[in-house]
Amino acid sequence: MIDADSDWVHPRLLQATFVPVLGAMAWWGTDDVAAELARLGLPQGRAASCRFAVPVGGAVAPRTVDARLVDLVDALPALRAMDPGEGAGRSVRSWCAAAHLAGGDQAASGDRRAELAAQMPAAAHAVPNEDESAIPAALASLNSFISAARTTDDLAAAHVRATLRPYQVQGVAWLLALDEVGGGILADEMGLGKTLQAICVLATRNERGPHLVVCPTSVVGNWRRELARFAPDVPVIVHHGGGRALPATVSPGTVVLTSYGLLRSDVDRLGEVTWDAVIFDEAQQIKNPDSLAARAAARLSARIRVAVTGTPVENRLDDLWSIFRAVNPALLGTRARFRQRFVVPIESRRSATAAARLGALIAPHVLRRTKAEVATELPDKQYSTVACTLSDEQVRLYRHAVERAFDAGLGSGIARRGNVLALLTTLKQVCNHPEQLLGDGGALRGRSGKFDRAAEMLSEIVEDGDRALVFTQYRTMGELLSTHLTTELGVGEIPFLHGGLSARARDRMVQEFQDGPDAPPVLILSLRAAGFGLNLTRASHVVHYDRWWNPAVEDQATDRAHRIGQRRTVNVYSLVTGGTIEDHIASMHESKRALAESISRNSEVELAELADDELRSLLDLDAVGAR
Repeated sequence: MIDADSDWVHPRLLQATFVPVLGAMAWWGTDDVAAELARLGLPQGRAASCRFAVPVGGAVAPRTVDARLVDLVDALPALRAMDPGEGAGRSVRSWCAAAHLAGGDQAASGDRRAELAAQMPAAAHAVPNEDESAIPAALASLNSFISAARTTDDLAAAHVRATLRPYQVQGVAWLLALDEVGGGILADEMGLGKTLQAICVLATRNERGPHLVVCPTSVVGNWRRELARFAPDVPVIVHHGGGRALPATVSPGTVVLTSYGLLRSDVDRLGEVTWDAVIFDEAQQIKNPDSLAARAAARLSARIRVAVTGTPVENRLDDLWSIFRAVNPALLGTRARFRQRFVVPIESRRSATAAARLGALIAPHVLRRTKAEVATELPDKQYSTVACTLSDEQVRLYRHAVERAFDAGLGSGIARRGNVLALLTTLKQVCNHPEQLLGDGGALRGRSGKFDRAAEMLSEIVEDGDRALVFTQYRTMGELLSTHLTTELGVGEIPFLHGGLSARARDRMVQEFQDGPDAPPVLILSLRAAGFGLNLTRASHVVHYDRWWNPAVEDQATDRAHRIGQRRTVNVYSLVTGGTIEDHIASMHESKRALAESISRNSEVELAELADDELRSLLDLDAVGAR
């Protein structure tokens, strides 16, 4: 229960309450708050109704009060400049003192902080918890305020040209505090501005040493643009391309951008530098602990090491161990010990106890926020499954592929896994379009129910004046779609962004689609090459032409459009050919989303482990669903 406080609120005095989730000060308590703020020369802010715990009839209870909200960036200088006088309550005086404390010497503030918290009235931190049964302790609220205030001061001093949302300020403060606890993972949901938060960390540490950003080739250009946009005073070296060469000494504050591919080849040179901060963007790129990129990442030396990824676990818990080996190797211990303590109990036995133990261990080192929690202003995503039928040619090819594989025998062990994977790939290609499998140069229209349905949908989207992203996991399929849609839509060339293009070509394609006056209305993208790191909010439709086993990978791709800056509802369409392997993938997606986010198994391996009769029952064509 919430305890009463004898000096909680004087009904005629101005009160101030820090609201961490909003990153703002709430002014309230008088009959005319706006007039009192004007008298004191304080920013007026914006009118709001706030839920605070206040005295009601002799007891303390949650109640909605009229207030004025002032963002912390504007409230800080006002708190430091004002003289509260007799017209302000103790809560206002407390926050004035806190604002001065936040601007002072950090090392000397510990005792003063405890003293100030002991004197702070409950009105200063009267924000109820979720079930409205308690309010935060004064010291917790004060610590949150000082952390946000100091981060706000640091960002201003670094000339960061961005207005951060409150959760982003908290994220930057959390990242800067990694100095004390070792490296960590910024795992915010896709589209919440992880890159901006990382840039803010680099910009505020400009005197401590050089920084390194490692990212996929496809987003090197995006990082260069974002640094120039948000932190133009930060010097940047792009360590990429044939003529690349690091200077003998990299100046403090300089950001070096490179790719995972070059990290592998140039790790000896990059490992010679003592970096202040190393950022591993889209860190799922180092999820395989046996890969050269993961091993190279673990060799880098830095004061702060941060993995940035919305999906720290894509397929198995070894992903998590591999990423932590790069950013905080002592946390999870050796791989063998980690597998014994967590992987086997969680993945094989679904142990809730082991999962809880792992969650508690990594919690201080992982920051994860979702859009539903911190970006409620974002428009919704509307999901639709579009059922597609098979053509007669597809039916023949599908049945023939299944019969041939089982008649020949799938074998056992590693050979069986390879044969099952080859069969699954063939069936998915048949569902996409016979031309993808056969390459016979025949007509495209009329041979694939899915292909024709996608063309119809995209034609309608273009006629409505909207834009769409189309994701496929196959380069051949993307090229077929690009060729066909360029002819059918009659709006110019429909581009296809894939891993075979140069980084410069991909950057140009993204910029033209996002900002160009004559941008194409449809952009086709490779799921693996463009499913992360890009901002494509100009599109309000996303089409998943073929399905990937892990729904998190598709979610990443969808959030190229559903991210900060999007102002329209994003319509997401998953094309599923009924009665086929795609039906199984669709149902598997639902079961995977029902599992804890940190537990996800390799579905292709799981299928290979099924007995022949079980596997065939999944892969055989369901004639009713297919037609």
